[in-house]
Amino acid sequence: MKKLASILAVCLAGASGLFAQQTKDLEGTISLSGAWALYPMAVRWGEEFQKLHPKVRFDISAGGAGKGMTDALASAVDIGLVSREINDAELQKGALAIAVTKDAVVPMISVKNPAYRDLLRKGAKRESFEGIWVRGNVTTWNQVVDCKAKDPIHVYTRSDACGAAETWAKFLGKKQEDLKGIGVYGDPGLGEAVRRDPLAIGYNNVNFAYDAKTGKPVAGLDVLPLDANTNGTIDKTEKFYSTQKELIAAIGRGDYPSPPARDLYFVTKGKPTKILVTTFILWALKDGQNFVDEAGYIRLSTERMTAEIKKLE
Repeated sequence: MKKLASILAVCLAGASGLFAQQTKDLEGTISLSGAWALYPMAVRWGEEFQKLHPKVRFDISAGGAGKGMTDALASAVDIGLVSREINDAELQKGALAIAVTKDAVVPMISVKNPAYRDLLRKGAKRESFEGIWVRGNVTTWNQVVDCKAKDPIHVYTRSDACGAAETWAKFLGKKQEDLKGIGVYGDPGLGEAVRRDPLAIGYNNVNFAYDAKTGKPVAGLDVLPLDANTNGTIDKTEKFYSTQKELIAAIGRGDYPSPPARDLYFVTKGKPTKILVTTFILWALKDGQNFVDEAGYIRLSTERMTAEIKKLE
């Protein structure tokens, strides 16, 4: 406990060099599973942490926020990756949620959509999304925007328990099980389903909506802009969807609504008992934030970082 207290004190003080010195002999394996949204960031953090501690190994898998929470509470993994808010039942079972970064969920369409140009120019209102996924009374593309395309909307959603679906449903005032549509497993699967269907609409976590190399939407897909002020056009204050960097900056400024902008969490069953796991989480909250921007996420504020670190005291 003295060593853990020392590590916490060093992190709160921000003394990165001393922190590295005190933990230089770390070794062992850290297991993580869960949210597709947080998976790319977790992989990047694992790679960077291993550069500092070559004897540390990582076992990281995706499978949805529901799997991450289940695995963490069952002590099947050291850390669950969760991309939604933690509910009371999970807290009562011992879930300790530590926010480590932020991202968002965005609606996706095919670039071959018959109303593509109108959709990008005018966007879609929240009411239209509610009609598509919840009420089921918005069934053709000319109901979304004033255009000639009377083609039917093919609605897709996630089949796995996940933060993306829960976050999107919360934006529409519902829960994941209330969302209509053809269920598809995982972020990659849902993105591919929409890409292959010109009449499709779906949603993806930001890091699966944009190409990591180009920063532009994944080939064959585009982000459907949200007409937040409902004025029937995407004006200058809403034109931030063309690249991942622009969207991330908009989320950071608070220009993209919350939800679907949300916190992403590391979840453990109670406070971690392994010094290795605690040290990694603290590193992600401190030095690990230096890799957040380039990985396409939003770093925590200094105040939020400090508050999350204190949860481990």
